[in-house]
Amino acid sequence: MSPAPRRARRPGSRDGGSAAAELVLVTPLLVLLLLLAVMAGRLVNGQMEVESAAQQAARAASLARTPAAASAQAQAVAQAALAQSVTCDPAVVIPGLGDFVPGGQVTVQVSCTVQLSGLSLLDVPGTQRLTFTATSPIDVYQGESLGLAAPGTPSRQAGEGKDPGA
Repeated sequence: MSPAPRRARRPGSRDGGSAAAELVLVTPLLVLLLLLAVMAGRLVNGQMEVESAAQQAARAASLARTPAAASAQAQAVAQAALAQSVTCDPAVVIPGLGDFVPGGQVTVQVSCTVQLSGLSLLDVPGTQRLTFTATSPIDVYQGESLGLAAPGTPSRQAGEGKDPGA
């Protein structure tokens, strides 16, 4: 009796099953990379939310009539904007009112400390501080009806600026 004929092997078939082993080793690394990308994306989104809150607060403060009202408006608007999107611990709003006069500027700085563990499915220790400063101009004619026009700014009299042919 002759021995059973041997099947000819292909040249690359000696590592049968190694693709499965490689997949088992690489998959956790790919999942970790994906989770880190999600965390980075959420961190960038948090920074954009802080920027938006600072811009909204500066605009609200520039529309107020008094420095006290401007400070209160900046605080309220920034806190409300951050409450909708980012969990801050704590959120700090610092309105810089300087010379609160028509034609001046209002600057608001918003800082938010976020827990990194809340940004992804990973339990990453630590915190990240997100900060942004926004500036908004105060309208030159804002307080004119109350007699609060800034010194040296032109004031409009009744009837000024209208088309004479109208």
